[in-house]
Order: sequence, then C-alpha cells, then structure tokens
Amino acid sequence: MQPMHTRRRPIRTVGLGLLTFLFLGLIWYGLSWSGVVKPLFLPRPEAVLAAFGAMHEEGILWQYTWDSTYRVMVGWALAAVAGVPLGAAIATSRRVAATAGPLMEFARYLPVVALVPLTLLYFGIGDAQKFAVIFLGTFFQLVLMVADTVSRVPKDLLRAAYTLGASRSQAYRLVLLPGALPGILDDLRITIGWAWTYLVVAELVAANSGLGYMILRAQRFLAIDRIFAGLIIIGLLGLLTDWGFKLLTRLAVPWSDKAIK
Repeated sequence: MQPMHTRRRPIRTVGLGLLTFLFLGLIWYGLSWSGVVKPLFLPRPEAVLAAFGAMHEEGILWQYTWDSTYRVMVGWALAAVAGVPLGAAIATSRRVAATAGPLMEFARYLPVVALVPLTLLYFGIGDAQKFAVIFLGTFFQLVLMVADTVSRVPKDLLRAAYTLGASRSQAYRLVLLPGALPGILDDLRITIGWAWTYLVVAELVAANSGLGYMILRAQRFLAIDRIFAGLIIIGLLGLLTDWGFKLLTRLAVPWSDKAIK
C-alpha cells in the first residue's frame, strides 16, 4: 500500500499546475484590459472564447482538431515503429552503428522546413505529405535518443545474464528491454511533443483543414483571437498526450524512478 504522502503528491502537483495557469491567465487579463498591450497584439480572453464559439458554429472546431490530431499521431507512430528498433540496433550492433549511425547524425541536422517542397513532390498534397513532414521531424532524433538510452543500460547486467546461461535473445528480452524501457518511453514522450510543434510546418502548404491551417489563415486576416485559440488547442492536446505518457510509464514500468515521481 502506498504511503499517504505518495498518494497526495499527484493531487498537489495538479493543484500547483492549475495555479500556474491561473496566474498566467490573470496576467493576460490584466495586460489586455488595461490597454498596456493593444488588442492587435494580445486579444482579450473573452474575444478568444468568442472565437472558440464562432469556430464551433462554423463546424470547424472539432473537425480541424481531429484532422490535426490524426496527422500528428500517424506521423509520429510511423517514426516510433521504425525508429525504436533501429535505435536499439545501433546501440547493440557495431555493424549497424557503423552503417546507420553517421546517416542518422547527418539527417537530423537537415531543416524540415527546407524538405517541405520535396515532400510535396514525392507524396503530393494529401495527408501522406503531412505524415512525411512529421515523420522527418521526429524519426532521426528518436533513433539517436533510443540508441543513447539503450547504450546506458549497465553492461554488467548483460554479462551476468550470459554467465547464468541466458542466450542472446533472452538477455535482450529479459535484461536489456526492461532496463531501457523507462528511458524509451521518455524518448517517445519527448518526440511526440516535437511532432505537435511540426504540425504547423506540415500544414503550411497544400492544406485545407487542421489547426495549423487555421492559424496560418487567421494570420492573413490578422484574426489574432483565432490564432490564440488554435495555439491553446494545440497546447492542451500536447498536455494531454504528455499526461498520457506519464500514466503509461506508471503502468508499464512501475519499477522506474520516473514512475514514482
């Protein structure tokens, strides 16, 4: 049974987080209503709420939110499915590290924005192009992060497993994977945050729906209230995915220090 102070810790953490958002909201309210910042640069909170209502009446609020969520999740999931095994292979095989490692290091420095014209050429203007942009923005970083995480598993644990008669596959399955899994989940949590930041890049051109598309369209007409509304939605969705990964960490790897926090 968990101690009382351990069970109260999540409630206290949530309470402090809500107080932080409340404090920022009060600052926003004060700056917008006092006239210190003009509405062109900082809309009033009620104007942003009205923008939410207008988008709901237009039928785009939930549709655009779903379109963007779908694109982020698919693009990131493709990067995770391909990146985690490759990162683990780089960490455990000198041959794979020698062949794939330099390519990953080279590719991770390429600006994704500069690759957008190529994704349009290769994948067209549909959702596949959006998936590709988000994939490129997360895959190479994830591979190297997973490789670093797996390489940090103490080698003494693997040697002990081999000494006790474990085969290579058993050592990987029973020692390496449990030892690296908490860090891999953390890597996935970080990269899905990057996937949300690449959403606007993915919807920069050749898009007719999505939160990024809505933000860019609002920019053309100086609809600052809609820009703020879109940013708030993206931030909330990112926060929900982050909480989801923290919950998954507690359920999947309860022995990890990250699960105890």
